[in-house]
Amino acid sequence: MKPHAVCIPFPAQGHIIPMLRLAKLLHSRGFFITFVNTEFNHNRLVRARGPESVVGLEEFQFRTIPDGLPSSDKDATQDISQLCVSLPRYGLAPFLDLINDLNGSPDCPHVSCIVSDGVMSFTLDAAEQLRIPEVVFFTTSACGFMGYCQFPELVARGLFPLADEKQLSNGFLEKELDWVAGMKNMRLRDFPSFIRTTDPYDIVVNHGILQTRNASRAKAVILNTFDDLEREVLDKLREKFETVATIGPLQLLEKEVESPELRAIGSSLWKEDDASVAWLNGQAPNSVLYMNFGSITVLSSEQLLEFAWGLANSGQYFLWIIRPDLVSGEEAVLPEGYLEEVAGRGKMVAWCSQERVLAHPAIGGFLTHCGWNSTLEGLSEGVPLICWPFFAEQQTNCRYACRDWEVGLEIEGEVMREKVAEVVKVLMEGEKGKEMKKKALEWKSKAHAAARAGGSSRRNLDLLINQILLKH
Repeated sequence: MKPHAVCIPFPAQGHIIPMLRLAKLLHSRGFFITFVNTEFNHNRLVRARGPESVVGLEEFQFRTIPDGLPSSDKDATQDISQLCVSLPRYGLAPFLDLINDLNGSPDCPHVSCIVSDGVMSFTLDAAEQLRIPEVVFFTTSACGFMGYCQFPELVARGLFPLADEKQLSNGFLEKELDWVAGMKNMRLRDFPSFIRTTDPYDIVVNHGILQTRNASRAKAVILNTFDDLEREVLDKLREKFETVATIGPLQLLEKEVESPELRAIGSSLWKEDDASVAWLNGQAPNSVLYMNFGSITVLSSEQLLEFAWGLANSGQYFLWIIRPDLVSGEEAVLPEGYLEEVAGRGKMVAWCSQERVLAHPAIGGFLTHCGWNSTLEGLSEGVPLICWPFFAEQQTNCRYACRDWEVGLEIEGEVMREKVAEVVKVLMEGEKGKEMKKKALEWKSKAHAAARAGGSSRRNLDLLINQILLKH
C-alpha cells in the first residue's frame, strides 16, 4: 500500500510555497499526496491560475477546510492575527472530518502521516486522536524559529510586554542580549517583531509560544535551510528537539522532481506576469536591481513615494514588483511624471515568478523585505540583498544577512529617498557591493552543495522519509 501524506500549510503565500515544494518531493518519492488549502485560498488559486490549477494529478489531490473567518473573495492576504484565533478554534473538527473521509474513500490509500505547518498545531490533536504520525514544518529560517522559541524567556525576563510605548523609540530595543542559545549579539529589535507591544495578551505572541511548545509533540521539526548557513543555531535547536531535519533550499531540491506535470503545479495566489523576464533578457549582466516585498508587506503612500524616487535617483536599472494590495487600504499610485523619469531603465509589474527572476544573469541585487523564502532564494542564486524588514522574523533574517552572512545592507529607520538612492548605488556600484556579491556567490555554492545527491539537505530528506514518515 502506498504511503499517503496529508500536507497542510498555514494559509499565507509564504507558507504555501515551501509546503507545496515539499509535497512534490514526497510525491516524487512514492507518496500519495493530499494537499489541504483553506477554502479562501483555494478560490484565490482558481482565480489566479485557472480551475485546472487545483485538479491535481494522479495520486496528488487538493482538498480544502474552512478557516473559520467570514467568507470573502478579496485577492489579498488575510489578517494574520484573525487566522491565529480562528484556526485553532475552528480548524480541528473539519480537519478530522477530512482525514476520516480520506480513510473511508476507495480512491486513495489510508492516511499514513501528516506534514503540517508548525503554526497549525491543532493538527497534532488530530494526529494523536487518529494515531497517525505527524511532522511539523516551520517555514522560517532556523534563526527566526529560535527567535520564536525565546518568547517564553523574554516574558520570564520581563522584556515582554514593553513597559510603555516610549520603549519603541528611546533605544530600549537596541539592548544587546547575551543569553540567547546559539545566537550572538542579538538585540531586542532583532527578535520577531510581534514582541514590540505593551499588550501581554497579544494574539500572535501567545500563539507563537503555544506553537513552538507544541512542536516537541511532533516526530520531527522540519526547516527549509541548510546546515552550513545556520550551524550554531541548529546545534542548539537539536538539543531542544529530538529531530530537526534541515531540507533546504527546497527550490533547489525540487529540481530532482522529474515529472514536468508535477513541477508545473503552482502555488502563486496572484497572476504572474512574464513580461519581467522578457525585459530582463535585454539587460546587461548584474545591471538590474530587483525589488519585491513579498505577499504580505504593505507600504504607506509616503513610503511608496520615497522608494519610487529613491530608485529613480539612484540612476540604476530596476525591476519593481508592485502588488495590487501593496499600499495599505488603497491602490498603489506612482507619482506624476514618474514613468517618464524612469523610462527605459525601470520596469514595474504586478507579480512575477521570483525564482526565474533571481536566477536571471541581469539581476545584480535584491531589495527585499527579508521574508525567508525571498532571503533563501536570493542566497541560492548568489544575489546580494538590500534589507527592509517589515514584520515577524524578517528582522531576525535581516540581522543575520547583514552581520553573519555578510550579504546584506539594511535600510534603517524611516524610508527616505536619499537613503534608498545611496544604498542602491553602494550595492550596485560600490566596493562594499562587490564584496557582498562575492560572499553571496560563496553561499550559492554551499546551498547547491547541500541540495545535491550526498549533500546534507538531501541526506536529511532521505532520513526524514525513511526513518520517520515510513517507519511509524
